[in-house]
Amino acid sequence: MPELAEVEFFRKQWNPGLRERILAVQLNSSKRIFRGTDAKLIEKILAGAIFAESFAHGKQMLFRFGADGWLGLHLGMTGKLRTENAAYTPLKHDHVVLRQKTYALVFSDPRLFGRVLFHHGLEKPVWWTKLPASISSPSFTFDRFKTFLQQHGRAPIKAVLLLQNGFPGIGNWMADEILWQAKIHPRTAAGRIDEDKLKSAFQKTRFVAQRAIEIIGHDFSDPPKSWLFQHRWKKRGACPRCAATLEHATIGGRTTCWCPECQGADAIQSKRTRQ
Repeated sequence: MPELAEVEFFRKQWNPGLRERILAVQLNSSKRIFRGTDAKLIEKILAGAIFAESFAHGKQMLFRFGADGWLGLHLGMTGKLRTENAAYTPLKHDHVVLRQKTYALVFSDPRLFGRVLFHHGLEKPVWWTKLPASISSPSFTFDRFKTFLQQHGRAPIKAVLLLQNGFPGIGNWMADEILWQAKIHPRTAAGRIDEDKLKSAFQKTRFVAQRAIEIIGHDFSDPPKSWLFQHRWKKRGACPRCAATLEHATIGGRTTCWCPECQGADAIQSKRTRQ
C-alpha cells in the first residue's frame, strides 16, 4: 500500500493540469470506491471549474477545483494518478478522468481498495481538517508522540507505528526503517521504551518521513543503500550497518524485518517484561 512518500509522488502527477479548466468529467461511478459519494455532484461542480491546488496528508490527497469543489482521493493498495493527453481513451480501471484542453487527469485503481470523496463548500471538508497531525507539522511534537505510545503501551511498537490515527502515512516499510534506524526491536512493548530510545524513535520518525518525501516523493527513486529499505526483502539479506543476517516475522499483522544485532537488546528486554 502506498505510504506518505508515494502519496506525495502521485499527488504531483496532476500538476501539469494546474490552472487549467476542467472541460468534462468521466466517472466509473458504479464502482465501490465511490461508496457514499454523490458522483452527479462531482460532475456538476467540477465541469467548468479551474484546477486550483492540491494537498497530501498521510495516505490521503485533496484537490481543489474552483473556489468550492474539493475532491478527496485515497489510493488504497493499487491506486495511481497520472496525466494523459487530452484525447486519451479511458481503460477498464480508470475510475476518474478529468478532461482539460491539454491534458486528461486520471485516477486508476485495479483492486478498488481506494476511495473517492467530495465536498462542496468554501472551506476544506471536515473529514480533511480532522485528520491527525501530519508527521512533518509543528503539531507533531515529542509529547504527542510519547503520549500516543503510552496509550498503546502493551502493543508492540511496530504495530503502534502503523496506527493511522497517530502516524498518518506510516506504513510497513517506513515503520521497519524507523525502528532499525532507532535501534529498537519491533516486538518491544510501546510503553516499555526508555526516554532516550523514545527521543531517538521520535527523531527517526520525523527524519525518515521527511527524507522519504524528498527522495521518493520527488521522482519515485529508492532510498539510500545505507537504509534497511534496500536490503529488507533480499534472500538472507544483510544489515547495512553491521552485516548480520536480517530476520523476519509477522508483527502487528504485517511482515516485519529487523537486525538481531542492532535491534536485539530490546527483544531481550521485551521478553523479560512478559515473564
